[in-house]
Amino acid sequence: MSPTHDTGRVVAVTGGAAGIGEAAVLHLARGGDTVVALDRNADALERLVQAGAAEGLRVESEAVDVSDDEQMAAVAERIAGRHGGADVLVCAAGVQRYGTVDQTSKELYDEVMDVNVRGVFAACREFVPLLRRRGGGAIVVVASVQAFAVQSGVAAYAASKGALVALVKAMAVDHAAEGIRVNTVCPGSVDTPMLRWAAERFADDGRSPDQLVADWGRSHPIGRVATSAEVAQAIAYLAGPEAGFVTGTELRVDGGLTAALSVALPQ
Repeated sequence: MSPTHDTGRVVAVTGGAAGIGEAAVLHLARGGDTVVALDRNADALERLVQAGAAEGLRVESEAVDVSDDEQMAAVAERIAGRHGGADVLVCAAGVQRYGTVDQTSKELYDEVMDVNVRGVFAACREFVPLLRRRGGGAIVVVASVQAFAVQSGVAAYAASKGALVALVKAMAVDHAAEGIRVNTVCPGSVDTPMLRWAAERFADDGRSPDQLVADWGRSHPIGRVATSAEVAQAIAYLAGPEAGFVTGTELRVDGGLTAALSVALPQ
């Protein structure tokens, strides 16, 4: 499906080659944006660019490790050179790792924080000036409901997502006067490669990965996990003019999960 118009916007999406990031790339490009997908998986990026071209979409790619400050700076410079700046940054790169505090090694903790927090910080540091060049814009950070209501055994991951919520509030205050809005999307369980990886990890003799995903879905009042496309639609809203008075807040795309947890009573 070719876009019906050209918005003139330039959008960068980290973690853009898979899961929520990939869905955001395609959704925004179908809406008429020029979208640059950033990811460390060069092969997946090439497939995404080809898929976009088959639909007549304006999808570009940059292979980059978001946790590498120098790589992020170089990518931002290349995008500025091609487009003169950027209008939207979507931070969707992330990793999920398991363990309580005492089970989490320094190396594992650093991996989670380097990608989930430092990577977002570095991307925003490089792209805020690019948004400023275009007179403002929007940053949308993909966090998680685990910033608010946590399952057991995800200490580092939950800490990283909580840090993102706080970081977004700080950036929203710092850059509001420049016309830069900053918000988070906080999904519940989403059917992504990351979720399928977790299902493979925790499947046991009694339940297949598909059954486990279905069980996780039933923990949400809506009764299923989300699709990446549904989260991408929320990202597009926060990135667009319809959300012009929305900044420094969290949009929970969680099928009612955190609402139910807040009123759960013993059976």
